[in-house]
Amino acid sequence: METVHTIGRRKASVARIYVTKGKGNIVVNGKDYKEYFPLETLQYKLNQPFKVVEQEGKFDIKVSVNGGGINGQADAIKLAIARSLCEIDIENRPSLKAEGLLTRDPRVVERKKPGQKKARKKFQWVKR
Repeated sequence: METVHTIGRRKASVARIYVTKGKGNIVVNGKDYKEYFPLETLQYKLNQPFKVVEQEGKFDIKVSVNGGGINGQADAIKLAIARSLCEIDIENRPSLKAEGLLTRDPRVVERKKPGQKKARKKFQWVKR
């Protein structure tokens, strides 16, 4: 197996990952993932696809992620990892799909409309 390249997106975040066989090192934008994502919940998100297919510590991952906040970035990386695991072995697909890890979350911020304060909030209306 050579390098597998996949992309994951969430909100405004785009993650490009390169997966190779290794010891389980995850490098995000030149930093270790535990340093880049200090919260345990975000670290759990990155490891979730590996736990589902029981392949923890078997792949090295180099991640380039930009845009959005840390939550969106973590979700983008999670989707990219799940997609790469499917590309590596098609047998992983049913278990990842059952956990909902292959579904791209389509929710994005609604745009602000003209003549309104925000996307849905209106200016205060005065009768007299």
